[in-house]
Amino acid sequence: MLKSIKFIFTFSFFFGCFFAECQEIRLEKDMEKNLLVITGVTKGVGRALVSEFANRGWAIAGCGRSASVIQELQNDYGPGHLFSVVDITDDASVAKWAKEVSLKMGSPSILINNAALINQPNLLWEVPSSEFAEVISTNVIGTVNILRHFTPIMIQRGKGLIVNISSGWGITGERMFSPYCASKFAIEGLTQSLAHELPQGLTVVALAPGVINTDMLKKALPDEANQFPTAEQRAKILVPFILNIQPNDSGKHLSTPRQ
Repeated sequence: MLKSIKFIFTFSFFFGCFFAECQEIRLEKDMEKNLLVITGVTKGVGRALVSEFANRGWAIAGCGRSASVIQELQNDYGPGHLFSVVDITDDASVAKWAKEVSLKMGSPSILINNAALINQPNLLWEVPSSEFAEVISTNVIGTVNILRHFTPIMIQRGKGLIVNISSGWGITGERMFSPYCASKFAIEGLTQSLAHELPQGLTVVALAPGVINTDMLKKALPDEANQFPTAEQRAKILVPFILNIQPNDSGKHLSTPRQ
């Protein structure tokens, strides 16, 4: 009896792995491995996602604010990819970038709004107005600017996936981080509304990528950051998860598994 259980478990495990791998391959084929557009690629999760997607054969159009790192990425990945210096809080800058991406690389199969800032830990009434405005400007207005200029391109193509990076703090508030939480709550509402507006063929989700050892986490939890996986480790889980997002997930808050 025990041997039978072991056999069934072993068969189920390997069949499950095989099925998951086939499912991932099928979905990547459906996506045509065309183009990933992603913001905030100069460090952390954004840079790790670029590496993981590129290793799977995807073309990348990525942006960030550091000119030196953007040039480094362009040198590393070569002419099949496009890395640009873009201030996503500047609508004109985003419009110019979207036009360049569309002309040179076409319409994205996947758009990931990843760029974000977090505030210095502080009580709400002690957060400087300029810092609160900067967080909202990048995390919310920046995301809206990207959506404003890339969504019509994706609608014209008739299919695609939009991933707005959210957080567990986008559904549950946390003391000392009111600006960041407010911005991610906004992303959740924005995603739900956009899901009602998109035509059939396009999907949008708010994705909480999990707790990751990045500069942002070190700023928020300096004594605990090293207990969590690196962006490179997490990207190996995030990419297959993203590739398995389904049309009926549109508008949802999704959380990636821990492992």
